Amino acid sequence: MEFRGRIGRDWRDSTPWWPERRRPPAGAPNVVLVVLDDVGFAQLGCYGSDLETPTFDALAAAGVRLANFHTTALCSPTRACLLTGRNHHRNGLGRVADLAVGFPGYNGQIPPENGMLSEVLSAAGYATLAVGKWHLTPESETNAAGDRSSWPLSRGFDRWYGFHGGETHQFHPALFCDSHPVRRPAQAGDDYHLSSDLADHAIEYLGDLRAVDPDQPFFLYLAFGACHSPHQPPTRWLDAYRGRFDDGWDAWREATFARQRERGLLPSSARLSPRPPWVPAWADLDADQRRVAARMMEAFAGFLSHADEQLGRVLAFIADLGETDDTVVVAVSDNGASAEGGADGSINDVRLANLDPATPREMRARLDEIGGPLTHNNYPWGWTMAGNTPFRRWKREVHEGGVADPCIVSWPGGAIARGAIRTQFAHAIDVAPTILELAGVPWPTRLAGREQSTVDGTSFAYLLGPGGDAAPERHDTQYFEMFGSRALYHRGWKAVTFHPIGPLYDDQPFNAPFDDDVWELYRIDEDPGETTDLAAAHPEVVQELVARWWREAERNQVLPLDNRVLWALVHPAPDGRPVRDIYRYFPQGAPVPERVAAAVCQRSHDLVVDVVVPSPGADGVLLAMGSALGGWSLHVLGGYVRYVHNLYGARVEGVTASRPLSVGSHHVVLEFAKDATPGGVATLRVDDEVSACGRIERFTPSAFTGLGVGVTCGYEWGPPVGPGYRAPFTYPGQITRAEIRVRGPVVRDPLAEIEAILSRE
Repeated sequence: MEFRGRIGRDWRDSTPWWPERRRPPAGAPNVVLVVLDDVGFAQLGCYGSDLETPTFDALAAAGVRLANFHTTALCSPTRACLLTGRNHHRNGLGRVADLAVGFPGYNGQIPPENGMLSEVLSAAGYATLAVGKWHLTPESETNAAGDRSSWPLSRGFDRWYGFHGGETHQFHPALFCDSHPVRRPAQAGDDYHLSSDLADHAIEYLGDLRAVDPDQPFFLYLAFGACHSPHQPPTRWLDAYRGRFDDGWDAWREATFARQRERGLLPSSARLSPRPPWVPAWADLDADQRRVAARMMEAFAGFLSHADEQLGRVLAFIADLGETDDTVVVAVSDNGASAEGGADGSINDVRLANLDPATPREMRARLDEIGGPLTHNNYPWGWTMAGNTPFRRWKREVHEGGVADPCIVSWPGGAIARGAIRTQFAHAIDVAPTILELAGVPWPTRLAGREQSTVDGTSFAYLLGPGGDAAPERHDTQYFEMFGSRALYHRGWKAVTFHPIGPLYDDQPFNAPFDDDVWELYRIDEDPGETTDLAAAHPEVVQELVARWWREAERNQVLPLDNRVLWALVHPAPDGRPVRDIYRYFPQGAPVPERVAAAVCQRSHDLVVDVVVPSPGADGVLLAMGSALGGWSLHVLGGYVRYVHNLYGARVEGVTASRPLSVGSHHVVLEFAKDATPGGVATLRVDDEVSACGRIERFTPSAFTGLGVGVTCGYEWGPPVGPGYRAPFTYPGQITRAEIRVRGPVVRDPLAEIEAILSRE
C-alpha cells in the first residue's frame, strides 16, 4: 500500500499517515446465515409441520418464506453454492467432498477465484465467524497434518469452531477450533450436546467481538449438525415427543399437506405426490415395526426442536446486544430429507457401509437406545417421504423432494415484508448475492489479488419487500445434477430424469447408459408435487429443455457424468503420502481420521505398544480406533491388558491377558491374523510371551466409523469401544512407543463383497 504521508530528514519535517481501517458501508447490517442439515421442505412448523420450531416460525412471521427455493440435493455442494454464489460443479463439488474423483467438477476443491461470502465480507470490513459443520474440505485433509487451504480460516473466516465431514456424534463430536483438532469441553460432562456447544461458541464469539468493538458488523455462519444422522437429541427432547408419531407417516403427510395448502405455501392446483411402491403403507407395518419407526421419528423431531431452541439462544443474545433490527437472518436447509436410513431405518449407519444393516428384530430389541449415544440412528424412508411433503423422492436425487427446501429471510429493521410467502424460483447460488445486496457490498472483480470468476447467482432481494409477490421472476433457468440424475428448470417447466447409483465396475450389467434415461416433464409452477408427467404431450418442450441441460452441463463442468458412489468410496483420491507398513502414534495426540490412519480392515496387522506401568492396577487406553459405534481398543483394565473389537455396535469380542501387568516397562503386542473367513485370530503377547489367544469371528470389513473419530493413543474419544470403563480412560503411565504394523495382503476384497451382495438384490 502506498504511503500517503511525508517522510523528511527527521520527524520535524515529516507527516505520519495511517491507512484507513476497512469499514462496511454506513448502515450495513449484521448477517446470520443458518444452515440446517437434511431438513425437508415440510419439517419446519412454518412450512406445514407440527414439529415444535418456534424460533424458525418467529423468523418466518417477521420475514419472508420462500416457497420455491432450491438446493443441489446434497450437503457439500449446496454449502459451496451458498458461500460462493457459483454452481456446485464450478466449485469442484459436484458431489460431497468425501467422494472426490479426478475431474474438474468433482475434485472437492473450491478454487480461489470463486471467492466466498466470508472473504468478500471480510475484505469489506466485517468480522467473520463460522460455527458448526464445514464439509468443504476433502477427507484426506481433515487432520492435524492436512493442507488447511480449504479450511474456514483460509477462506475468509476470522474464527471457526465446529467439525469437518458430513456428520458427527452429537454427544462425542470430533471437533476443531480455528485450525486444530480439540476435545469437547470437559466441564459439560454427561449433559453435553453439540447443538448447545455450537450456540455457546456463537454467543462467545459475538461477545468477544462486542467487548472490543461495539459497531463492527459481523457475519455469523451457523451450521448445525441437526438434522443429519445420527438423530441424537437430549433426553428431555426425546421424551417430549413420545407417542406423537404413532399414527404414522401416511396420516402425518396428509395433515401436513392440508396445512401447507391452507397457509398458502403451495398453489391451489398442487397435488400430493403418491406414496411410491417401495415405501410401505403405515397400515401394513406390524406393531414392532411401527414402534421402531415412530421412535426414530421422535428422535429426529427432538433433534430439530433442540436445534431450534439453541438458535433461539443465539438470537436472544443478539437481542440483548440491542442489534435485532440491524441483523439479517437467512435460514435454509442444505437438501431434502434423507432416505439414507433405508426402508426400515438404521441404528448405526456405518453398518450400511459394512453391508450388515440391523434387522427389524434387533432394532426392536434396542428400542430404548434409539436417539442415545450408543446408536447412530436414521429414520426409515417413509418418514423421509413425509418430510418432503408434497414432493417426490428425496436427498441425493433431483426430483423436488431432493432439491426443494425451506428458506427464510428476516430483517426487522430492513425493508422486508412481514409474514410473507414468495413463490418465485430461487436457488442456493442466489443467497450470497442477496446478502451482499442487502449489506450494500458489491461483489469484487478481484479478491486478495486474484481475478474473480463470474457469479452464477441472482439476488432475490427484489422479492423480499412489500409487493414482492408480484415481481417477475429473475432466476428463470437452473440446471441440476447429482450422481447422474439430472433436471433443468426453465420458466415454470421442469424436465427431470432419475439415474440409479452405481456401478462398482465399468462392465457391470446394471451400468445403463445415460442416454437411455427417460426424461419426465412437469409444469412445476402448477404441479410442484410432480404428479402429472407431460412429456408425451409436449415432446418438443422436453427436447428443448434437455438440449439446454447439455449446454449448461458443458458450461458448468458437469461432464463427465459419473454415478459411481460405491466406487468412489473404495477408490479415494490419492493424497500424495507414501504407503507405509508401520504407523507410529503419540500419547494424547490429536485423533487420526480413519481415512489417513493405518488401514487394518481385511488384512493382518499388529498393535505394538511399549509402556511403563507406574503403579499396580494402573488402567487406561494404550491405542484405540473409533467408539462404541465401531472400532477396537487395546487397553489396561483392572491391571490386565485387554483387546476388544467392536463390530459396529452389534458385537464385542476380544482377549484378555492371563495375568496383570507388574510395575515397570513392558512390551505389549496384539497380533491379528486375518484368514479367509470374515474374521481371524487375535493373539496377545506381553513381553514376548503369549498371554491370551482368541478368535474374532467377524472383523470389521470396510469402515469402523463415519463420525470423524479415528486412531487415538493414550485415550479414547468416546463413547467407549468396550464395556467396563468410561472414555477418555486416559492411561496414567508412560507410553514410550505405539505403532500399528500392517502385514501381508488384503485377504478379502471389500469390492467383491459389495458386488456379491448387489448381485443378489
